[in-house]
Amino acid sequence: MKKTILNILALVLVFSGSKAFAQRLSSTDISKTGTTVAQFLKIDVSARAIAMAGAFTAVSDDIGAIFTNPAGLARSAGYQTMFTHTNWIAGTNYDFAALSLNLQEYGSFGIMVSAFDSGDMLVRTIEAPDGTGEYFSTQDFLVGVSYAKKLTNHFALGVTGKYINQKLWHMSANAFALDIGLLFTTPFWGVNLGASIKNFGSTMQLSGQDSKFAHDPDPRNEGNVYVVNSEYEMLKYRLPLSFQVGLSKNFQLAEKHNLIVGIDAVTPNDNFEAINTGIEYNWNDVLFLRGGYKSLFQKDTEEGLTAGFGFNLRLLGTTKVQVDYAYADFGRLDKIDRFTLGVHF
Repeated sequence: MKKTILNILALVLVFSGSKAFAQRLSSTDISKTGTTVAQFLKIDVSARAIAMAGAFTAVSDDIGAIFTNPAGLARSAGYQTMFTHTNWIAGTNYDFAALSLNLQEYGSFGIMVSAFDSGDMLVRTIEAPDGTGEYFSTQDFLVGVSYAKKLTNHFALGVTGKYINQKLWHMSANAFALDIGLLFTTPFWGVNLGASIKNFGSTMQLSGQDSKFAHDPDPRNEGNVYVVNSEYEMLKYRLPLSFQVGLSKNFQLAEKHNLIVGIDAVTPNDNFEAINTGIEYNWNDVLFLRGGYKSLFQKDTEEGLTAGFGFNLRLLGTTKVQVDYAYADFGRLDKIDRFTLGVHF
């Protein structure tokens, strides 16, 4: 078993190196920003992870792992739920909810649902630049099911299957994707190693009423077929695939005082590589202070400083409520405030 684990880790390290190298070759001068769809898949959902600048791949030990690294569900205790509402950029809204169940030797199961809504916008044309009186909107929807299991006390694997749907006015597109993750507590000073591949799946292609039109194939002659039902051939676009590998270390500073330090390397298929760094201070598992810096060394990024806090409120028995807040600087796009409500049973 030990040999198997070492082989898996070797494959992961080789894959991460080759993937990063290939990405550097293809994105040294071109970021490929704007070449993928379903951008809502990149919006982080856990205020805890956001406050730590997304450096959470190797930290994952609660229900927030269902988004960052599904292997972390194997380390989440009991039953957990999480709800997040985000007032996103440009007046848009994003909502997320998740439930996880740790069934011990049977592994951990999780389900998540998220929705993105742009709100109503005026339909504008060349003839009516101030609006035609009609409104349109775009909505994105995701449902995912996860499974994770500890193969040993130090090694866990997890996978998430996703169904993704996007709607743009009278058109829609669908896709299926997988997230795959691992967590390993190394024998080196208790350092945790985490790795995940997110949004590996099919392409998306819009279709529907707005891509259809009536066409006269021969407008110069009368008496022929006047109308032929036609449809624009819409392009297919990839999902925002990313590979993320991270390290974390837990420091016991004193009784009731704990510090977690995390660092992640991110390789996306639609941007330059980046480094995320974050810390979390924990007092008696009641009060949490967090901070970090996101997208280090990434060209033309608007992201940067993050911070936040959280606290646990213990209710009856082992039931507790966790409230987390995160601040994230988005440069010219202003800041984003996010709250997450979690319940642990």
